[in-house]
Amino acid sequence: MNRPAVQLKLVDADGLYYSWRWEHDLGAIQNVMVEEGRVRPALDALAEALPTPLPGETVEQALERSLTGPLVDRDREAGLATALARSLIPYRLAQEMNALLEQGLRPHVRIQPSLSTAQVPWEALRVDEGERFVANADLSVLPPATVRNSPARRRSEWRPDGPVVAVLDPKVPGAGRDLGSVLGEVEAGSPLAKLAEGLGSRLIPAGDPFRRSDVDRDAIEPLLATAARFLYVGHVTIAEHGLDARLHLSCGPGTTGRAAVVNGHRPLTAADLLLGHRPGAPQGWAMPDRVALIACESGGEVRFAEPVGLVAAALHAGARYVTATRWTLPTDEGLRRFAGLPPLLAEAVAAVDAAHDAPDPVAALNAWQRTKAAAWEAQGRPEDNPVVWAALATAFG
Repeated sequence: MNRPAVQLKLVDADGLYYSWRWEHDLGAIQNVMVEEGRVRPALDALAEALPTPLPGETVEQALERSLTGPLVDRDREAGLATALARSLIPYRLAQEMNALLEQGLRPHVRIQPSLSTAQVPWEALRVDEGERFVANADLSVLPPATVRNSPARRRSEWRPDGPVVAVLDPKVPGAGRDLGSVLGEVEAGSPLAKLAEGLGSRLIPAGDPFRRSDVDRDAIEPLLATAARFLYVGHVTIAEHGLDARLHLSCGPGTTGRAAVVNGHRPLTAADLLLGHRPGAPQGWAMPDRVALIACESGGEVRFAEPVGLVAAALHAGARYVTATRWTLPTDEGLRRFAGLPPLLAEAVAAVDAAHDAPDPVAALNAWQRTKAAAWEAQGRPEDNPVVWAALATAFG
């Protein structure tokens, strides 16, 4: 047993219900219920700290609140992360994990969150003085059984040297400020420019991948069917249900799809990926083995009663690993404007890109998060705060 893995499922009812089982002993299921009064204060404090808008807030108001709050102050963030760990990690499960660690075994915790815990940054939870959860375990998102075990699910082959469809900060037709550039100008020699250079001939479509205006759905769909990876950095917006979660490409009003045209462009929805975006399409899209969706709340489908959104659609279409975000990501301009913080997004994009080329994307991304967490604990530097790195999580199944 080289890497023990535990499947942890959380369910909201009159309290928070936990069910877990170790994959080497699937029949031994453990169940625990925690009273809502024990977990609610920490979850409410987390919601107040995150840049995702609260009811009645604008995006700008949410960013200003969050970027002057606990997540960017080491001592206050440590208190929040400690409270979350004490409230949310079952004592019995912690004991089982400690027993494995004493044997030199690093467990993999696969978490299927509930609605109330959808935005919990498990990797960042402070389980001991100066020590985060990701220091002692690898953590990933466990997709619902209906997604990972669907008979209709495709299975794409992993090809380490295969082509990478990179859609980085695409120009959205008719976009206002809300759908403008997320990366800003990419200068020669910058980490993002080096990322593109490193992909070299693997990069498709060929040419400069940044701020393109020709990467619409009809251009990338056939490329994804034969690619090894998909790396998207841009905008995602969430509507009233997960199937209407929207990826914003360079799709003009002439494209076909299930979303209405908005200000001169047509968003690509999770339903388009699952069912096809063309009238009478016989099937949905085909996705490569590894998909990264670095955008605001791209993994936000778990906040819906029926968690079927962009992540589930990508898994259904062939992906095995999908890295997405739990909450609204501030752009580098937002970080500077509201808190005087240095750029953070480029390093995160590079870390996800490198992780998706690794044999184990979950462990590779967690290793980067572990480095960021340790630096934040030790020095509290602004560039190591968890606003961006703790938002990232990989669904694996």
